[in-house]
Amino acid sequence: MINRRAAVGLLSTSVLVSACGSTTVEAGRGDAPFVPARTPAPRTPARAVRRPIPGLGPVTTAAIPGQTRQAVVVTGRGRDSPVSTAVLYERTEAGWQSGRIWPAHNALHGWSGHHTAGDLRSPLGVYTLSDAGGLLADPGSRLPYDRSSGFVSPGTGFEGEPLAGSFDYVVAIDYNRRPGTSPLDWTRPLGPGRGGGIWIHVDHGGPTHGCVSIGKAHMKALLRALDPDRHPVVVLGYADWLAR
Repeated sequence: MINRRAAVGLLSTSVLVSACGSTTVEAGRGDAPFVPARTPAPRTPARAVRRPIPGLGPVTTAAIPGQTRQAVVVTGRGRDSPVSTAVLYERTEAGWQSGRIWPAHNALHGWSGHHTAGDLRSPLGVYTLSDAGGLLADPGSRLPYDRSSGFVSPGTGFEGEPLAGSFDYVVAIDYNRRPGTSPLDWTRPLGPGRGGGIWIHVDHGGPTHGCVSIGKAHMKALLRALDPDRHPVVVLGYADWLAR
């Protein structure tokens, strides 16, 4: 039997070595000599296949830190599309376990590998998730949560939909920001020209300026699920880019 610690070690090398079989001796009849039984041929080592995240190619997968045990994967419909889906994956000993698929929006003009302020595209890449907040009371977030009246979203969206309530709950995406601070902190390590304030927030029914938005109930579920001890990240991109 392989104990739990050994099993984890074997999984980390992606090879599970299985050894069995022994030489037996059969008693012959009369004066017949003892003849060793044929030793079974050794088995080919079986590979311990850990379940990958569907849709992610080797380049994108390699960008997820080894210590990460939670990944929110946001998959856009296309490079220039504002429509996407979001799924929270949990890493287990058997591989990545999928949560429910949530409808989502991203930026009006789709995605960019070099996001800049005002380009109306969401940044491609893998980013840590360190801080949360919102206009409403903490619904049970494990991430540090900043409740503030500063989380206001006046006006209307690109399709004329009201933006009120969009920032009731937010999770800051660590793109061009200082982790460990409120999502309202406007420090921009890459400079203001590279944009910032990229969040996961409550969906208002249309494209965003650069953020990702999901339903209010889904935001509450996400806030309760994300665990800093599991080093959560968000994986952002359209399907073809993520499949690299």
